[in-house]
Amino acid sequence: QVQLVESGGGLVQPGGSLRLSCVASGLTFTTTAMAWFRRAPGKEREFVAAINWGGVSTYYADPVNGRFTISRDNAKNTVYLQMNRVKPEDTAVYYCAAGRSSSYYPGAVDYGMHYWGKGTLVTVSS
Repeated sequence: QVQLVESGGGLVQPGGSLRLSCVASGLTFTTTAMAWFRRAPGKEREFVAAINWGGVSTYYADPVNGRFTISRDNAKNTVYLQMNRVKPEDTAVYYCAAGRSSSYYPGAVDYGMHYWGKGTLVTVSS
């Protein structure tokens, strides 16, 4: 059974930084693409960032490009989202997602992700 457990959410001031983590189990992490999505209050879930199996290829949504960085540690079965220069509009529940292949697919539903964590809340406020 695939399990994705996010952590690292919390309250952060505008302009600050936060790092989210997601530990995966029940899958072959080293050959699986991973991603982060978010759902802001009253809005649909949206894509944030994705990373391929080896961490060489990454992809970002325009609103976070240049501020957020996705990375992974295959030895720890963990994917990270480093959030810098956060804004109030980054407030959302952030979800970790895993695919069924080694890459992500921007043209596919949910970028090809199939498994989801329960989410961690990030609140950006002064």
